[in-house]
Amino acid sequence: MEVMQVLHMNKGEGETSYAKNSIVQRKIISVATSIIEKAVEECLEKNFLDSMGIADLGCSSGPNSLMVISDIIDTVYATSNRKGIPLPELRVSLNDLPGNDFNNIFISLPEFYSQLKMEKNIGPEGCFISGVPGSFYGRLFPKKSLHFIHSSSSLHWLSQVPRLLDSNILKPLNKGNIYISKTSPGSVLDAYLSQFKRDFSVFLKSRSEEMVVDGHMVLSFMGRVSTDPSSEESCMQWELLAQALMSMALEGLIEEEKIDSFNAPYYAPSAQEVRSVVEEEGSFTINCLEAFEIEWDGGAPSNNNFQKHIDKIEKDNFSRGQQVAKTIRAVVESMLEVHFGRKIIDELFKRYAQVVGDYFSRTSAKNIDLVISLTKKG
Repeated sequence: MEVMQVLHMNKGEGETSYAKNSIVQRKIISVATSIIEKAVEECLEKNFLDSMGIADLGCSSGPNSLMVISDIIDTVYATSNRKGIPLPELRVSLNDLPGNDFNNIFISLPEFYSQLKMEKNIGPEGCFISGVPGSFYGRLFPKKSLHFIHSSSSLHWLSQVPRLLDSNILKPLNKGNIYISKTSPGSVLDAYLSQFKRDFSVFLKSRSEEMVVDGHMVLSFMGRVSTDPSSEESCMQWELLAQALMSMALEGLIEEEKIDSFNAPYYAPSAQEVRSVVEEEGSFTINCLEAFEIEWDGGAPSNNNFQKHIDKIEKDNFSRGQQVAKTIRAVVESMLEVHFGRKIIDELFKRYAQVVGDYFSRTSAKNIDLVISLTKKG
Protein backbone atom coordinates (compact mmCIF):
# COMPACT_ATOMS: atom_id res chain seq x y z
CA MET A 1 0.00 0.00 0.00
CA GLU A 2 1.38 3.42 -0.98
CA VAL A 3 0.40 5.22 2.22
CA MET A 4 1.36 8.66 0.95
CA GLN A 5 -1.06 8.31 -1.97
CA VAL A 6 -4.08 6.81 -0.20
CA LEU A 7 -4.07 8.17 3.36
CA HIS A 8 -6.15 11.28 3.88
CA MET A 9 -9.03 12.26 6.09
CA ASN A 10 -12.46 12.38 4.43
CA LYS A 11 -12.77 15.63 2.53
CA GLY A 12 -15.44 18.34 2.43
CA GLU A 13 -18.09 19.00 5.03
CA GLY A 14 -20.55 16.14 4.43
CA GLU A 15 -21.94 13.75 7.05
CA THR A 16 -18.94 11.39 6.80
CA SER A 17 -16.33 14.15 6.49
CA TYR A 18 -13.46 14.62 8.90
CA ALA A 19 -14.58 18.23 9.38
CA LYS A 20 -17.81 16.99 11.00
CA ASN A 21 -16.35 13.97 12.80
CA SER A 22 -13.17 15.11 14.52
CA ILE A 23 -14.33 15.78 18.08
CA VAL A 24 -11.87 13.19 19.44
CA GLN A 25 -8.96 14.94 17.74
CA ARG A 26 -10.19 18.27 19.12
CA LYS A 27 -10.21 16.74 22.60
CA ILE A 28 -6.64 15.53 22.10
CA ILE A 29 -5.57 19.04 21.11
CA SER A 30 -7.30 20.52 24.15
CA VAL A 31 -5.58 18.24 26.70
CA ALA A 32 -2.19 19.33 25.34
CA THR A 33 -2.98 23.07 25.38
CA SER A 34 -1.09 23.91 28.57
CA ILE A 35 1.98 21.98 27.34
CA ILE A 36 1.87 23.82 24.01
CA GLU A 37 1.53 27.20 25.71
CA LYS A 38 4.49 26.51 28.01
CA ALA A 39 6.66 25.41 25.08
CA VAL A 40 5.82 28.54 23.06
CA GLU A 41 6.55 30.77 26.06
CA GLU A 42 9.91 29.08 26.65
CA CYS A 43 10.77 29.43 22.98
CA LEU A 44 10.20 33.20 23.17
CA GLU A 45 12.02 33.49 26.49
CA LYS A 46 15.19 32.11 24.91
CA ASN A 47 14.96 33.97 21.61
CA PHE A 48 14.29 37.59 20.67
CA LEU A 49 12.60 37.05 17.34
CA ASP A 50 11.88 39.42 14.47
CA SER A 51 10.37 36.52 12.52
CA MET A 52 9.06 33.27 14.00
CA GLY A 53 8.72 30.06 12.00
CA ILE A 54 5.81 27.85 13.11
CA ALA A 55 4.71 24.54 11.58
CA ASP A 56 1.72 22.27 12.23
CA LEU A 57 2.44 18.81 10.84
CA GLY A 58 -0.53 16.64 9.91
CA CYS A 59 -2.91 19.62 10.00
CA SER A 60 -5.75 17.82 8.16
CA SER A 61 -8.80 20.02 7.44
CA GLY A 62 -11.93 21.31 9.13
CA PRO A 63 -12.35 23.35 12.32
CA ASN A 64 -9.37 21.79 14.14
CA SER A 65 -6.83 22.88 11.53
CA LEU A 66 -6.60 26.52 12.60
CA MET A 67 -7.50 25.96 16.25
CA VAL A 68 -3.94 25.10 17.27
CA ILE A 69 -2.51 27.95 15.22
CA SER A 70 -4.94 30.34 16.88
CA ASP A 71 -3.85 29.12 20.33
CA ILE A 72 -0.16 29.46 19.42
CA ILE A 73 -0.69 33.00 18.14
CA ASP A 74 -2.59 33.86 21.34
CA THR A 75 0.38 32.69 23.40
CA VAL A 76 2.93 34.54 21.25
CA TYR A 77 0.80 37.71 21.51
CA ALA A 78 0.37 37.44 25.31
CA THR A 79 4.06 36.62 25.91
CA SER A 80 5.25 39.50 23.71
CA ASN A 81 2.97 41.92 25.56
CA ARG A 82 4.13 40.66 28.94
CA LYS A 83 7.80 41.04 28.00
CA GLY A 84 7.18 44.41 26.37
CA ILE A 85 8.72 43.36 23.05
CA PRO A 86 7.37 43.73 19.50
CA LEU A 87 5.26 40.89 18.19
CA PRO A 88 7.40 38.85 15.78
CA GLU A 89 6.36 38.35 12.20
CA LEU A 90 4.69 34.94 12.08
CA ARG A 91 5.46 32.43 9.32
CA VAL A 92 2.90 29.62 9.72
CA SER A 93 3.17 26.44 7.65
CA LEU A 94 0.34 23.91 7.55
CA ASN A 95 1.55 20.49 6.45
CA ASP A 96 -0.17 17.26 5.46
CA LEU A 97 0.02 14.64 2.72
CA PRO A 98 -0.80 15.84 -0.82
CA GLY A 99 -4.27 14.23 -0.74
CA ASN A 100 -5.32 16.45 2.19
CA ASP A 101 -8.23 18.86 1.65
CA PHE A 102 -6.14 22.04 1.74
CA ASN A 103 -8.89 23.95 -0.08
CA ASN A 104 -11.13 23.53 2.97
CA ILE A 105 -8.48 25.33 5.05
CA PHE A 106 -7.75 28.06 2.53
CA ILE A 107 -11.43 28.96 2.19
CA SER A 108 -11.56 29.67 5.92
CA LEU A 109 -8.47 31.91 5.95
CA PRO A 110 -10.19 35.26 5.17
CA GLU A 111 -12.43 34.86 8.22
CA PHE A 112 -9.41 33.77 10.31
CA TYR A 113 -7.42 36.85 9.24
CA SER A 114 -10.40 39.10 9.90
CA GLN A 115 -10.74 37.80 13.45
CA LEU A 116 -6.99 38.12 14.01
CA LYS A 117 -7.13 41.75 12.89
CA MET A 118 -10.15 42.53 15.05
CA GLU A 119 -8.90 40.85 18.25
CA LYS A 120 -5.14 41.49 18.10
CA ASN A 121 -4.65 44.02 15.33
CA ILE A 122 -2.55 41.49 13.43
CA GLY A 123 -3.06 41.81 9.70
CA PRO A 124 -2.03 39.46 6.87
CA GLU A 125 1.27 41.36 6.70
CA GLY A 126 2.06 40.14 10.23
CA CYS A 127 1.00 36.52 9.84
CA PHE A 128 1.78 34.55 6.70
CA ILE A 129 -0.01 31.20 6.42
CA SER A 130 0.88 28.67 3.73
CA GLY A 131 0.21 25.04 2.89
CA VAL A 132 3.09 22.56 2.61
CA PRO A 133 2.05 19.22 1.09
CA GLY A 134 4.36 16.28 1.70
CA SER A 135 5.31 13.50 4.11
CA PHE A 136 6.88 14.58 7.40
CA TYR A 137 9.01 11.42 7.21
CA GLY A 138 11.63 13.51 5.43
CA ARG A 139 12.63 17.15 5.02
CA LEU A 140 9.90 19.73 4.40
CA PHE A 141 11.47 23.10 5.30
CA PRO A 142 14.78 25.00 4.87
CA LYS A 143 17.51 24.51 7.45
CA LYS A 144 17.11 26.39 10.75
CA SER A 145 13.90 28.07 9.63
CA LEU A 146 11.52 26.89 12.38
CA HIS A 147 11.18 27.93 16.01
CA PHE A 148 8.12 25.93 17.01
CA ILE A 149 6.62 22.71 15.64
CA HIS A 150 3.35 21.07 16.59
CA SER A 151 1.80 17.79 15.50
CA SER A 152 -1.35 16.13 16.81
CA SER A 153 -3.00 12.80 15.99
CA SER A 154 -0.57 12.06 13.16
CA LEU A 155 2.62 10.30 14.20
CA HIS A 156 0.88 7.00 14.94
CA TRP A 157 0.56 6.73 11.14
CA LEU A 158 3.57 4.95 9.66
CA SER A 159 5.24 5.84 6.37
CA GLN A 160 4.35 2.35 5.10
CA VAL A 161 3.02 -1.02 6.13
CA PRO A 162 5.92 -2.93 7.76
CA ARG A 163 7.92 -4.55 4.98
CA LEU A 164 7.66 -8.05 6.43
CA LEU A 165 3.86 -7.94 6.27
CA ASP A 166 3.73 -6.32 2.85
CA SER A 167 6.09 -8.93 1.36
CA ASN A 168 4.13 -11.96 2.60
CA ILE A 169 0.80 -11.40 0.85
CA LEU A 170 0.65 -14.95 -0.58
CA LYS A 171 1.24 -16.41 2.89
CA PRO A 172 -0.15 -13.82 5.32
CA LEU A 173 1.60 -13.67 8.68
CA ASN A 174 -1.25 -11.90 10.46
CA LYS A 175 -4.19 -13.96 9.23
CA GLY A 176 -7.63 -12.73 10.29
CA ASN A 177 -6.22 -9.46 11.64
CA ILE A 178 -5.71 -5.99 10.19
CA TYR A 179 -3.39 -4.78 12.96
CA ILE A 180 -1.64 -6.23 16.00
CA SER A 181 -3.86 -8.49 18.09
CA LYS A 182 -3.52 -11.18 20.75
CA THR A 183 -3.33 -13.79 17.96
CA SER A 184 -0.54 -12.02 16.06
CA PRO A 185 2.80 -13.87 16.01
CA GLY A 186 5.82 -12.20 17.59
CA SER A 187 7.31 -11.45 14.18
CA VAL A 188 4.37 -9.14 13.43
CA LEU A 189 4.83 -7.22 16.68
CA ASP A 190 8.56 -6.87 15.98
CA ALA A 191 7.91 -5.68 12.43
CA TYR A 192 5.56 -2.93 13.59
CA LEU A 193 7.95 -1.74 16.30
CA SER A 194 10.89 -1.71 13.87
CA GLN A 195 8.92 0.35 11.35
CA PHE A 196 7.90 2.84 14.05
CA LYS A 197 11.50 3.23 15.23
CA ARG A 198 12.73 3.86 11.68
CA ASP A 199 9.98 6.36 10.93
CA PHE A 200 10.15 8.29 14.18
CA SER A 201 13.94 8.51 13.98
CA VAL A 202 13.70 9.92 10.44
CA PHE A 203 11.05 12.38 11.65
CA LEU A 204 13.26 13.63 14.48
CA LYS A 205 16.38 13.91 12.29
CA SER A 206 14.44 15.86 9.65
CA ARG A 207 12.99 18.28 12.20
CA SER A 208 16.36 18.78 13.89
CA GLU A 209 17.78 20.10 10.61
CA GLU A 210 14.84 22.44 10.11
CA MET A 211 14.77 23.90 13.64
CA VAL A 212 16.92 26.54 15.30
CA VAL A 213 18.81 25.71 18.50
CA ASP A 214 16.42 25.93 21.50
CA GLY A 215 13.44 25.58 19.18
CA HIS A 216 10.54 23.68 20.73
CA MET A 217 8.32 20.88 19.49
CA VAL A 218 5.12 19.40 20.97
CA LEU A 219 3.83 16.09 19.58
CA SER A 220 0.61 14.24 20.46
CA PHE A 221 -0.21 10.79 19.15
CA MET A 222 -1.98 7.58 20.03
CA GLY A 223 0.07 5.30 22.26
CA ARG A 224 -0.18 3.05 25.26
CA VAL A 225 0.97 2.79 28.88
CA SER A 226 1.17 -1.00 28.77
CA THR A 227 4.40 -2.69 27.71
CA ASP A 228 2.28 -5.15 25.68
CA PRO A 229 1.75 -3.90 22.09
CA SER A 230 -1.33 -6.16 21.79
CA SER A 231 -3.08 -4.60 24.79
CA GLU A 232 -6.70 -3.50 24.36
CA GLU A 233 -5.86 0.17 24.98
CA SER A 234 -3.92 0.33 21.72
CA CYS A 235 -5.49 -2.36 19.53
CA MET A 236 -9.18 -2.82 20.28
CA GLN A 237 -10.58 -0.35 17.75
CA TRP A 238 -8.74 -2.21 14.99
CA GLU A 239 -9.78 -5.57 16.48
CA LEU A 240 -13.46 -4.59 16.34
CA LEU A 241 -13.07 -3.33 12.77
CA ALA A 242 -11.57 -6.71 11.85
CA GLN A 243 -14.58 -8.41 13.49
CA ALA A 244 -16.94 -6.34 11.34
CA LEU A 245 -14.97 -7.26 8.23
CA MET A 246 -14.92 -10.97 9.14
CA SER A 247 -18.68 -10.98 9.66
CA MET A 248 -19.02 -9.76 6.08
CA ALA A 249 -16.58 -12.41 4.88
CA LEU A 250 -18.69 -15.12 6.52
CA GLU A 251 -21.65 -13.93 4.45
CA GLY A 252 -19.63 -13.84 1.24
CA LEU A 253 -19.66 -10.03 0.99
CA ILE A 254 -15.86 -9.82 1.19
CA GLU A 255 -13.17 -12.33 0.33
CA GLU A 256 -11.36 -13.42 3.48
CA GLU A 257 -8.08 -13.22 1.55
CA LYS A 258 -8.71 -9.49 1.17
CA ILE A 259 -8.82 -9.12 4.94
CA ASP A 260 -5.66 -11.22 5.40
CA SER A 261 -3.77 -8.98 2.96
CA PHE A 262 -4.74 -5.70 4.65
CA ASN A 263 -2.44 -4.40 7.39
CA ALA A 264 -2.88 -0.95 8.90
CA PRO A 265 0.10 1.43 8.52
CA TYR A 266 -0.27 2.40 12.17
CA TYR A 267 1.52 1.90 15.46
CA ALA A 268 0.62 3.01 18.99
CA PRO A 269 3.96 3.07 20.85
CA SER A 270 4.58 2.89 24.56
CA ALA A 271 6.01 5.92 26.35
CA GLN A 272 9.27 4.03 26.84
CA GLU A 273 9.53 3.23 23.12
CA VAL A 274 9.06 6.91 22.31
CA ARG A 275 11.64 7.97 24.89
CA SER A 276 14.11 5.38 23.62
CA VAL A 277 13.96 6.62 20.01
CA VAL A 278 14.35 10.27 21.07
CA GLU A 279 17.38 9.48 23.22
CA GLU A 280 18.99 7.29 20.56
CA GLU A 281 18.49 9.85 17.77
CA GLY A 282 20.01 12.47 20.06
CA SER A 283 18.91 15.82 18.61
CA PHE A 284 16.36 16.74 21.27
CA THR A 285 15.97 17.05 25.02
CA ILE A 286 12.73 15.73 26.49
CA ASN A 287 10.99 18.35 28.63
CA CYS A 288 7.99 16.19 29.48
CA LEU A 289 6.28 13.02 28.32
CA GLU A 290 2.74 12.49 29.57
CA ALA A 291 -0.11 10.05 28.90
CA PHE A 292 -3.79 11.05 28.86
CA GLU A 293 -6.91 8.91 28.63
CA ILE A 294 -9.29 9.93 25.84
CA GLU A 295 -12.76 8.41 25.51
CA TRP A 296 -13.33 6.76 22.15
CA ASP A 297 -16.14 9.18 21.32
CA GLY A 298 -14.36 12.16 22.84
CA GLY A 299 -17.03 12.40 25.53
CA ALA A 300 -19.49 13.53 22.88
CA PRO A 301 -23.09 14.01 24.06
CA SER A 302 -25.50 11.39 22.79
CA ASN A 303 -28.24 12.18 20.31
CA ASN A 304 -31.45 12.82 22.24
CA ASN A 305 -33.62 11.74 19.28
CA PHE A 306 -33.04 8.14 20.34
CA GLN A 307 -34.23 8.63 23.92
CA LYS A 308 -37.89 7.72 23.47
CA HIS A 309 -39.00 4.13 24.11
CA ILE A 310 -35.40 2.83 24.47
CA ASP A 311 -33.61 1.94 27.63
CA LYS A 312 -31.13 4.74 28.33
CA ILE A 313 -28.06 2.56 28.84
CA GLU A 314 -28.63 0.54 25.66
CA LYS A 315 -29.35 3.75 23.79
CA ASP A 316 -26.17 5.40 25.00
CA ASN A 317 -24.08 2.41 23.91
CA PHE A 318 -25.73 2.34 20.48
CA SER A 319 -25.35 6.10 20.02
CA ARG A 320 -21.72 6.09 21.16
CA GLY A 321 -21.00 3.18 18.82
CA GLN A 322 -22.37 5.23 15.94
CA GLN A 323 -20.27 8.22 16.96
CA VAL A 324 -17.08 6.14 17.10
CA ALA A 325 -17.88 4.55 13.73
CA LYS A 326 -18.23 8.01 12.16
CA THR A 327 -14.96 9.16 13.71
CA ILE A 328 -13.02 6.12 12.52
CA ARG A 329 -14.64 6.18 9.09
CA ALA A 330 -13.59 9.80 8.57
CA VAL A 331 -9.98 8.75 9.17
CA VAL A 332 -9.55 5.32 7.52
CA GLU A 333 -12.15 5.23 4.75
CA SER A 334 -9.70 6.27 2.03
CA MET A 335 -7.43 3.27 2.76
CA LEU A 336 -10.28 0.78 3.11
CA GLU A 337 -11.93 1.94 -0.11
CA VAL A 338 -8.72 1.44 -2.12
CA HIS A 339 -8.27 -2.08 -0.74
CA PHE A 340 -11.84 -3.42 -0.42
CA GLY A 341 -13.80 -1.27 -2.88
CA ARG A 342 -16.36 1.47 -2.44
CA LYS A 343 -19.50 -0.64 -2.31
CA ILE A 344 -18.81 -2.33 1.07
CA ILE A 345 -18.06 0.84 3.06
CA ASP A 346 -21.57 1.78 4.26
CA GLU A 347 -22.37 -1.77 5.39
CA LEU A 348 -18.97 -2.16 7.04
CA PHE A 349 -19.38 0.90 9.24
CA LYS A 350 -22.97 0.00 10.05
CA ARG A 351 -21.65 -3.28 11.46
CA TYR A 352 -18.71 -1.56 13.09
CA ALA A 353 -21.08 0.76 14.97
CA GLN A 354 -22.92 -2.29 16.28
CA VAL A 355 -19.82 -4.14 17.51
CA VAL A 356 -18.46 -0.96 19.12
CA GLY A 357 -21.81 -0.38 20.84
CA ASP A 358 -21.70 -3.93 22.15
CA TYR A 359 -18.15 -3.36 23.39
CA PHE A 360 -19.30 -0.25 25.28
CA SER A 361 -21.92 -2.42 27.03
CA ARG A 362 -19.16 -4.62 28.47
CA THR A 363 -16.45 -2.13 29.37
CA SER A 364 -15.30 1.47 29.27
CA ALA A 365 -13.34 2.31 26.14
CA LYS A 366 -10.48 4.77 26.21
CA ASN A 367 -7.47 5.50 24.04
CA ILE A 368 -4.11 6.58 25.39
CA ASP A 369 -2.81 9.89 24.03
CA LEU A 370 0.92 10.49 24.47
CA VAL A 371 2.12 14.10 24.56
CA ILE A 372 5.83 14.87 24.39
CA SER A 373 7.51 18.27 24.57
CA LEU A 374 11.02 18.54 23.13
CA THR A 375 13.74 21.17 22.81
CA LYS A 376 16.33 21.21 20.01
CA LYS A 377 19.83 20.76 21.41
CA GLY A 378 22.68 23.12 20.63
